[in-house]
Amino acid sequence: MRLLNTKTLKLEEFYADIPRYAILSHTWEKEEVTFQDIQNLQIARLKVGYAKVWNACARARNHDFEWIWIDSCCINKESSAELSEAINSMY
Repeated sequence: MRLLNTKTLKLEEFYADIPRYAILSHTWEKEEVTFQDIQNLQIARLKVGYAKVWNACARARNHDFEWIWIDSCCINKESSAELSEAINSMY
C-alpha cells in the first residue's frame, strides 16, 4: 500500500505493518495531482489540485494522522495491474 506522508508529502510503500491513515474523499476536478506529479513537488505545486492535497494533509495532521491515502496521487494509473487492484480493493 502506498501512502502519502502528511508532513513531507512524500510517498512511501508499506507491505506489512501498515500505519493508521486518513482517506481523502473528494470530487475530481481539473489538474489533479497524479502519482507522477507528486514524485516532484515542484511540478505538483503547479497543479490546481495541489491546494486540495495540501489542505487534506493539514486536516489529517490536525487529527494526528501522519499518513493519508489519496487515490489521485497514491495510485500509479499508468500501471493497469495496479489500477485494477486498487479499483477492486475499493469495493
